[in-house]
Amino acid sequence: MPALAALVASVWVQQIAADANPYTHRNLPHGGMELVWHLGSTPQILGPATRPATDVLPPGTTVLGLRFRPGAAAAVLGLPTGELVDLSVPAGDLWGSPAVALAEQADDAMPDDALLGLQRLVAARMSDAADPDPLVEDAVRMLMPWQARAVRPLMPSLGISERQLRRRCLASVGLAPKTLHRILRFQGFLALVQSAVARGRTPTDDRLARLSAEAGYADQSHLTRECVRLTGVSPRAFLGDTHRNCACGHDHAASFAPMLQARTHLR
Repeated sequence: MPALAALVASVWVQQIAADANPYTHRNLPHGGMELVWHLGSTPQILGPATRPATDVLPPGTTVLGLRFRPGAAAAVLGLPTGELVDLSVPAGDLWGSPAVALAEQADDAMPDDALLGLQRLVAARMSDAADPDPLVEDAVRMLMPWQARAVRPLMPSLGISERQLRRRCLASVGLAPKTLHRILRFQGFLALVQSAVARGRTPTDDRLARLSAEAGYADQSHLTRECVRLTGVSPRAFLGDTHRNCACGHDHAASFAPMLQARTHLR
């Protein structure tokens, strides 16, 4: 939906076939917030994450999702973003009857129609919402993995102190700038790996080293520490899961395309 382009990074539909095995889905910190809807239940608002979480999706499950850009969700939430860090809240608790009615009306809807309803729910919230903090938007753009190696050197360009940036990031993103930077850097690395796998390129050790350097990691041990922190497993185990999930013939572009598009725009 074009009206959401300034706030939303991606939308998606995930379906587990009725005759498939249960699917283990690893949710990773990405810097933003999400509106996630398991059809048959109420949409959930997922706050900014600082640690990984795992869901096991039963056969026949359909999940719809809408991912906000970092700092953009505060405009439509109706409460400070920092209050939702690592939490999942029913959308009806924050948005009332429109969110509840959407869930009730979608029992017989096709996934694409239900996803459109989810986007319309957010668009309706935008009509009375304030604009995102423009300084935080600039900071997020500067903290992209191919843009900045550290937070402190950004202060002269932003024209504020490090303490002021931290306060405004916590208000809009829910995360401190250094935490957001680490998360965005790993998301950049993940996007490069997923894109390579989608093109049929297995991430060998040599290629992995090149991708980690491109995303901004100092060395292999730096990547290993951050991978364990943000995924819960070692790079080798994580990349094995990524290869199995992304090389299965499904379209996973919604996971990596927005980050790579941001890199293209910065060049």
